[in-house]
Amino acid sequence: MKEAMFYQKAEEQAVNCSLCYHRCNIKEGERGICGVRENREGILYSLVYNKSITESADPIEKKPLFHFQPGSRSFSIATVGCNFKCLHCQNNSISQMPRDQKYIAGDLLQPSKIVYLAKQYNCSSISYTYTEPTIYFEYAYETSKIAKEEGLANVFVTNGYTTPEPLKAIQPYLDGANIDLKSFSDEFYHRVCGAKLQPVLDTITLYYQLGIWIEITTLIIPTHNDSDQELRDIARFIKNIDEKIPWHITAYYPTYRLTDQPRTPVSTLRRARDIGLGEGLRYVYEGNVPGEGGENTFCYNCNNLLIKRLGFSIVENNIKDGMCPHCQVLIDGVGL
Repeated sequence: MKEAMFYQKAEEQAVNCSLCYHRCNIKEGERGICGVRENREGILYSLVYNKSITESADPIEKKPLFHFQPGSRSFSIATVGCNFKCLHCQNNSISQMPRDQKYIAGDLLQPSKIVYLAKQYNCSSISYTYTEPTIYFEYAYETSKIAKEEGLANVFVTNGYTTPEPLKAIQPYLDGANIDLKSFSDEFYHRVCGAKLQPVLDTITLYYQLGIWIEITTLIIPTHNDSDQELRDIARFIKNIDEKIPWHITAYYPTYRLTDQPRTPVSTLRRARDIGLGEGLRYVYEGNVPGEGGENTFCYNCNNLLIKRLGFSIVENNIKDGMCPHCQVLIDGVGL
């Protein structure tokens, strides 16, 4: 049990949580939308602090981050719970556990032990992932501070619904993030995710303004968010922030409560990639289709192959001192 950060007391022992854009008003004895922040006698508590549901040493490419310390390993942790209720969530067994199973699982794992394990597994960063790191903010915040002191980077894999105040608080310790931009339709966000589009757009912009390296991921679901216009709108939004931001377009497969469509065909990903490049983005990647060639990094200036990938593995890395060896242009990213 740990008192939560970013809430305000209200009348009759209610509290107003300001951690994410849902801004839940939580009555005494109740929980927020995330299912892991509970009001007890007018004090908001995190129910998942020090309560890890899973740990793993992953390739950083799995996040996916292709321009952040490529080829390195990242120690990944998560707790149960999420402030979204995506119908297609591939990690629904843990993200939706507090809602679906009315239960909060997890094993005691203190922040200092997380950092210790990350170093034992030769990881250069810690990723707060699998569910939504915002909802276990206190846990991630304390861990990230220790990690930074020990020379490790910190990464969020997030749905982008964090409000400005907590994001600014963790900014000194947060080095990179992969942010989902699930659609460019508010109707999609409401129907599929239980959220709104504009806060995500605002959060992506703020991440960039705070100097945190970001990459964007869009899961392409046939008939739901795969029109040329929507893909073009997403690409233009990213380009208007910075053409250097990588865009990952990944294949959907039927899961959880959204099973009305077949797996995304490679041709759709290729079309989306062509749209992104056509709109002026420097780096667009196809995900969840290993071996199809869309995972490779090419020089945006001379189009020579820089990094060849197979799934989450790097087969070939030709970047030298952060530059293309053919034309010597600087390749965007961190730790290239």
